[in-house]
Amino acid sequence: MEREHNYKLSLKWNGNTGNGTSDYRAYERAYSIHITNKPDLDGSSDPTFRGDKTKHNPEDMLIAALSSCHMLSYLHVCATGGVIVVDYSDHATGLMVTTSDGAGHFTEVVLNPIVIVADASMIEKANEYHKKASELCFIANSVNFPVKHNPVTLPPPSSAG
Repeated sequence: MEREHNYKLSLKWNGNTGNGTSDYRAYERAYSIHITNKPDLDGSSDPTFRGDKTKHNPEDMLIAALSSCHMLSYLHVCATGGVIVVDYSDHATGLMVTTSDGAGHFTEVVLNPIVIVADASMIEKANEYHKKASELCFIANSVNFPVKHNPVTLPPPSSAG
């Protein structure tokens, strides 16, 4: 049975420096995102596009959404499949290309999760579960480019020192 899940936010452009968009260089790309009961998020465009490098940009947030969605799906698959994850980190990358007409698109995102499991006997199953997690990830299912995975799964550090 399908169920709908609704999300909403408010976005406010904060970049009018007095002349609006009268010229490409006349305005800042700053904006804020407000979601009820959550901290506001300050954003801008990528610095390549005259943005503020100290603020989150949409491209970073897309990669973050894919990385975090995969992690949450993966932890679920492991929890229901008997693999005990004790640590998880990811160093994700994305490749976007722009075209001569000013448009652009992502060609791929690569997730590089490093997973530590409770016991070395779980490593093989833990590696296999990335495929199932990818199939379940809502965000990965919503994009039109490949989301690749290069997982590394390790046993817990030896307690013998």
